[in-house]
Amino acid sequence: MTGGKKISEALEEIVDRSYTFMHICGTHEAAIARSGLRSILPEGIKIVMGPGCPVCITPQGEIDAALELADKGCIIATYGDLMRVPGTKGSLNSCGGDIRVVQGVHKAVEIAQKTDKEVVFISIGFETTAPTVAAVILENPPENFSILSCHRFVPPAMKFLLEQGEAKLDGFLLPGHVCVVTGYKEYEQFPVPQVVGGFEPEEILLGLYMLVKQANEGRHEVENAYPRAVLREGNQKAMEMLYKVFETCDVEWRGFPVIPDSGLALKNKYKQYDALKKFDVEIKHVEKHSACICDRVLRGIADPSDCKLFFKACTPNNPIGPCMVSHEGACKIWAVYNHKK
Repeated sequence: MTGGKKISEALEEIVDRSYTFMHICGTHEAAIARSGLRSILPEGIKIVMGPGCPVCITPQGEIDAALELADKGCIIATYGDLMRVPGTKGSLNSCGGDIRVVQGVHKAVEIAQKTDKEVVFISIGFETTAPTVAAVILENPPENFSILSCHRFVPPAMKFLLEQGEAKLDGFLLPGHVCVVTGYKEYEQFPVPQVVGGFEPEEILLGLYMLVKQANEGRHEVENAYPRAVLREGNQKAMEMLYKVFETCDVEWRGFPVIPDSGLALKNKYKQYDALKKFDVEIKHVEKHSACICDRVLRGIADPSDCKLFFKACTPNNPIGPCMVSHEGACKIWAVYNHKK
């Protein structure tokens, strides 16, 4: 990692105080933990995790809605990561319904085409996956197909974090995968240093170097350390499809209250594909009743190892909180790579 060593040395030279930077991407956390990047950073730099795992930020109320749809006899198609996320009455993995793991929305449509039963796709993800779902809806899928939209937009959550000031952030390492689709114009509204980051250790180090440099110079802008994949304007065609089918809505995130305009709901034109309306199911708020601190980890104010359940009662084989379930969850990542504080 010759290039990484040079960047690391350059970073060491410009660090003159303490900095806290947040990433909002589970893949970033996995890359950081897998490469042991935190162990070579200058002492003043702290990287905290934000709400960058779409499975982890799906609240219990949405899992309960999926379970209710299964109870109504629907075939539930979902990503494997969502299977073990706990609702108030168990998980999809344990509900006894017809639950099928799929690689994407197209596979759920294929199931609907081969059966007379109702098929509901649990449609989670950030701006990265929503355009693919929009493309399928625009193709007029079968009448027995619908979605439970659990999509989220990243910028409104960042706005909430900055306004609350809980984590005392000096800047953000922006999610490369999301920015491939959305570009980064939307992030230019925030008055803190921001850098779009790639996923190789050298790219993450470069992103951190650029963040420290901005902070030291009193600048706050969006810089791109992932130019091989990200353009400022993003994938305009994908975003056009997204907004043809979806509109923003106020929605709760796990660990957060309701965040305005942070969710995606199907437009009225496509209401026949909205599983909530089709089956008269309501997403309800669920109060937290657990020692799990996933909510604090997702807000960047705690590390997984701060939790008294971490790698004791809560393990990858026996997850209590969602952050220990998904491969993009901070607790799962720290457990897999045996990361200690």
